[in-house]
Amino acid sequence: MIFGIVPLAQEMRNAGHEVLMAAPENCMPTIMNAALPAVPVSSKAMQEALVDRRGVRVPIPEDLHERYIFNGRTFGRYAASCLEGLLALVDRWPPDVVVGGALAFAAPLVAAYAGVPYVKQAIDMGEPRTIDLAAAAELAPEMEQLGLYDMPRPDLFIDICPPSLRPWDAPVAQLMRYVPYSTQRPVQSWTYRRSDRPRVLVSAGSRVTPDSDFGILRGLVDKVSQLDVEVLVAAPEDVAQRLQPLPPHVRAGWIPLPQAAPKCDLVVHHAGGNTTMGYASYGVPQILVPYLPYCVDYSERLSRYGAATMILPEEDSAENIVQACARVLTDPAYRERAADLAAEISGLPNMFEVVGTVESLVARHVKA
Repeated sequence: MIFGIVPLAQEMRNAGHEVLMAAPENCMPTIMNAALPAVPVSSKAMQEALVDRRGVRVPIPEDLHERYIFNGRTFGRYAASCLEGLLALVDRWPPDVVVGGALAFAAPLVAAYAGVPYVKQAIDMGEPRTIDLAAAAELAPEMEQLGLYDMPRPDLFIDICPPSLRPWDAPVAQLMRYVPYSTQRPVQSWTYRRSDRPRVLVSAGSRVTPDSDFGILRGLVDKVSQLDVEVLVAAPEDVAQRLQPLPPHVRAGWIPLPQAAPKCDLVVHHAGGNTTMGYASYGVPQILVPYLPYCVDYSERLSRYGAATMILPEEDSAENIVQACARVLTDPAYRERAADLAAEISGLPNMFEVVGTVESLVARHVKA
């Protein structure tokens, strides 16, 4: 979520506005890496929100609809754990506007408390609305304490989903061009130099660790490495080391997306929002394996558009992934559709224009 909203925060700061980015303590290094002022508002990690308010760990449901409710409730509890710190912050530093990512459910409550406009920014191509409803139900005690009878609606919704992929019932939005962001490390030469073979990148997201989602990444690497291609594995250094030994045609390490994407012919990944939008913005065809249920909807939309192929997690056999890779690499229609989508994304309003829209919103609120 942080990667998704950092570029707009940087653009607001560059426009001369005072910006504070509030988040839990474990997110401070990521925000500071983006050269933004970081304010810790909670010592709790996201994993602690998997325990309900009675102290009982909530089992992860198998049913898709129940999983959406589980996700919403979990994000709602996480928002509740950050609320005290956030309200204390705005008491000391009254903002003129609150901007929150789509899953930052404390943001609308903070804006209502401060009496300022609330701007909601999409961080991917859209989550199921059931998640929002479940988060609102979880936050009912906090809303009651603040004198609210419903989750405050955004005064402005900023959407990064290109029009061709927006659902038919998507809300009215200020569209904005997606700008990929990732933390930086020294760039190795093999990330931007390529061999004569097709280059396929494999990723399970930036949050993979030796203890979380490593099995997903390991499985994807083992399957894709069966192809006669050059394989790059985007992973934190400790994860890349644990993947060793690797075949000669496979390299693993921290690969910033802007350096990797222009040289890739295909990306195979977990369908995370930033990875999906990032490679879409560079016109790279994708194979999406949505291990998280909320990613299924936009994975289907991208596949129907023709810029990707979706493989359900229960069907992610080596045979299916190898066949999908071969099909996408040899059928030029995928790259043509991916290029069309990238052109559409690049034509959306840039962040400078969107900052102007936020400024106008604040000015109208002040006059009112």
